[in-house]
Amino acid sequence: MRELEIGLADAVAAVRDELLEAAARGAGQDLAFTVGPVEMEFEVELRADVNAKGKFKVWAVTAEAGAGVSRGRTHRVSFTLTPRSADGADLLIRGAADQPTGPGNVSGRRPG
Repeated sequence: MRELEIGLADAVAAVRDELLEAAARGAGQDLAFTVGPVEMEFEVELRADVNAKGKFKVWAVTAEAGAGVSRGRTHRVSFTLTPRSADGADLLIRGAADQPTGPGNVSGRRPG
C-alpha cells in the first residue's frame, strides 16, 4: 500500500483553513459559536532530510500506512491548539438561527 505523506504543518494548516472557511461562511449571521481548544493527534514518522543537512521532517501518516512503514519508526504526537483571530480575540463561527442544521450539500467536497 502506498503511504499518504502529509507534513504536520500542512495538516495543521488544513484545520486552520477549515476553521477560517467556517467563520467566513457565517459572517453577519445572528448566532455565534466560540471555537474552543482543538485537540489534534497524529501518528508521525520522523525522517532525515538529506537535502537539508541533518534536519528532520515530520510526516503524518494514515493508520494503514503506519502499519506498513519500513523506512522509519512511527510516533504518536498529540497537542491542543486554541484558535484566535488575528487581533487575539476568540474565533467565532456564526450561523443563522433559522437555517437548517448540518453542512448542507457536500457532494462537491473532497472526502476527509
